[in-house]
Amino acid sequence: MKIIISQTADDLGRRAAAQAADEIRAAIAEKGSARIALSTGASQFETLHYLVKEEIDWSRVEMFHLDEYVGLPVTHPASFRKYLKERFVDLTGITKVHFVDGTAEGIARLTEEIRKAPIDVGLIGIGRNSHIAFNDPPADFDTKDAYLVVNLDQTCRNQQVAEGWFAKFEDVPKQAVSMSVWQIMQCRSIISAVPHAEKAWAVKQTLENELTNRYPATMLKTHPNFSLYVDADSYADVTQIVTLAGEMVVEDDRGKEKP
Repeated sequence: MKIIISQTADDLGRRAAAQAADEIRAAIAEKGSARIALSTGASQFETLHYLVKEEIDWSRVEMFHLDEYVGLPVTHPASFRKYLKERFVDLTGITKVHFVDGTAEGIARLTEEIRKAPIDVGLIGIGRNSHIAFNDPPADFDTKDAYLVVNLDQTCRNQQVAEGWFAKFEDVPKQAVSMSVWQIMQCRSIISAVPHAEKAWAVKQTLENELTNRYPATMLKTHPNFSLYVDADSYADVTQIVTLAGEMVVEDDRGKEKP
């Protein structure tokens, strides 16, 4: 596990995007193509801002989407398909895209596609309740399904309102289609960009706890190639770190000049 602490969210995004780009380019150099999985939400703004500016042959990249609300049209401001189209697809010109459409019927299609080959790089955010994708606590750590329909808990739905995606709690759908925890863990590399003070509780629970589905992001610590990018605000409450696999490396870049 590698933890990279930046002073600001902007610096965090730049560094996370640089690692992701390096790994995408390495996959293309090794086998001619790369497969990636992308998160959405306000915490990914900075990382995607820098990632789309990287020199990458996007025609050789295939993108998978983590989750989408059940029954939400792509035209809705909170649609994650709309989010990725505007902030990533339209800016890179990538054409090999597999969106979650928010329907149970779409799960079979996504499962068939994602299981054709491993995902090289997963940009996996962590929610305020420590969820990964929309796997809210207590998350299902056992299913081997690639995607599943999940119920969203109150904290998760409140987060969507707080970030401005919905006007009020009642507007937030109660269910979503989400990539499973097991499928996320099949990524060859996982990069989690988790900035802002609103994520301080989730970062603390993720780093200070043993593996537990009450804090789903603790599962990421068992991955052999997991990089967690935090800023001064999101890391502020951490007092200890519980490691679950391999060695831990901490890079504290707070206060350093940009390279």
